[in-house]
Amino acid sequence: MSAHGDPIPMMSRPCGPLRGEARVPGDKSISHRSLILGALCVGETRIKGLLEGQDVLDTAKAMRAFGAEVTDHGSGQWSVQGVGVGGFAEPDQVIDCGNSGTGVRLIMGAMATSPIIATFTGDASLNGRPMGRVTDPLALFGARAVGRQGGRLPMTLVGAADPVPVRYATPVPSAQVKSAVLLAGLNAPGQTVVIEREATRDHTERMLAGFGAQVTVEETDGGRVITLTGQPELQPQDIVVPRDPSSAAFPVCAALIVEGSDVLVPNIGLNPTRAGLFTTLREMGADLTYENEREEGGEPVADLRARFSPDLKGIEVPAGRAASMIDEYPVLSVVAAFAEGVTEMPGVKELRVKESDRIDAMAKGLRAAGVTVDEGEDWWSVAGLGHGRMPGGVTVESRLDHRIAMAFMVLGMATRKPMSVDDGSPIATSFPIFEPLMTGLGADIVRVTT
Repeated sequence: MSAHGDPIPMMSRPCGPLRGEARVPGDKSISHRSLILGALCVGETRIKGLLEGQDVLDTAKAMRAFGAEVTDHGSGQWSVQGVGVGGFAEPDQVIDCGNSGTGVRLIMGAMATSPIIATFTGDASLNGRPMGRVTDPLALFGARAVGRQGGRLPMTLVGAADPVPVRYATPVPSAQVKSAVLLAGLNAPGQTVVIEREATRDHTERMLAGFGAQVTVEETDGGRVITLTGQPELQPQDIVVPRDPSSAAFPVCAALIVEGSDVLVPNIGLNPTRAGLFTTLREMGADLTYENEREEGGEPVADLRARFSPDLKGIEVPAGRAASMIDEYPVLSVVAAFAEGVTEMPGVKELRVKESDRIDAMAKGLRAAGVTVDEGEDWWSVAGLGHGRMPGGVTVESRLDHRIAMAFMVLGMATRKPMSVDDGSPIATSFPIFEPLMTGLGADIVRVTT
């Protein structure tokens, strides 16, 4: 059952060609960061195209709780009247971050170097996810965290009264961890340094620089070294949020496996730390093209066209690419099921600790639908059946995970029999218009009444 209401069983039936424009929502990563950095400015930040999924709305609510004035002007246009670096007020109530690991970890970072106390919680999925990977480096600044066994929410974070800058090498590739440390470093004197052996999505570095912080990035033999000079006065910005590549993955992948499809996703963000899926699909033989390539707000964007691709081939996805497409592996595995040969996906242990154990969830669902899947702790592989051979005809568990639910809805568009999920309600956390957008393209997705 979703934390946001009753479960919503959903079914996806085999459909005809998908055609048209898929105007997917704004980028979730940039939306979260726009609200948080706007709250850390003095003055008004205006945001156009904000993703209005539940995850981002929970972050907006949290920024209000910390004293920022956050206003919804309608049609994806928002403004944030910030309180300045170090200006967060102590919230009166528990901060409920719903389903969002990004939201809670970035907000923890943003408050960790202010002398205030806040308690965080979330839904059943978020409360089962480990927070130690963030609270451990925040402790180096002087913050203290008390949570449930295993470092899980609900958790109270006591901000550092006299924070010190830190130098931290991330033990796992995680943009959330890196971002939490950099946001904490904003209110610490001197220079905070983050070293990551594998590059992860770099929206935080780009946006901090855009807001006026002094940030340098150096590529070294030991990895990327990101240096932030603390206690800047951030300048409010006008932000246009590009469309989310993680959301675009669903109509794009659906177009590749549904015969006769031709779908255009306009204004899609192509940040190289996020575009690994599209590179991988092209290597598999997908008919994907970039049109009208340009730069907006410091981020590369383009219009992405996806056409039916009947001759997809299994490949080995480079392990080093995992960080640039970690959220897209569930729907990639769906495409892999329609390819010829085996698609191998190493270096993906991070999938075990997302909203669900995504390897286990997808493996069980794909096997039930007739696909051979092998897995280990840090890898998995899908043996494709080729076009038109997928049986389907089963109901799978979404496990309170929006990407699992959407991946199986995509699968059902090209199986012989419909695919169902027990609960599609988590989709609203990141892609609230998924159903009307996909049905508008020609998909046959219905809510099942019991």
